[in-house]
Amino acid sequence: MMLQISLGDIEKHFWLTRSVARCMGVSLSEAMAEGRLTEQGYAELVTRCRAADCHGQCELWLATQQAEAERAPEFCANADTLNRLR
Repeated sequence: MMLQISLGDIEKHFWLTRSVARCMGVSLSEAMAEGRLTEQGYAELVTRCRAADCHGQCELWLATQQAEAERAPEFCANADTLNRLR
């Protein structure tokens, strides 16, 4: 039996992923253009975000950012990848 994971809204999590990266000074589009992130890798970031249950924490974190973040938030399912892209 396969485990079913409910995924969140793709558009919402696409923007959450981009927004966290942007708060860190990371352009995912530039990372792709530079070959540091593949299209598949980008899709995996969004899917990982969709599968995580932290969008409320993420929205609050994004709302409180007033300066460039040095690291992704601890709860972020994409923290390792985003920190590496920084």
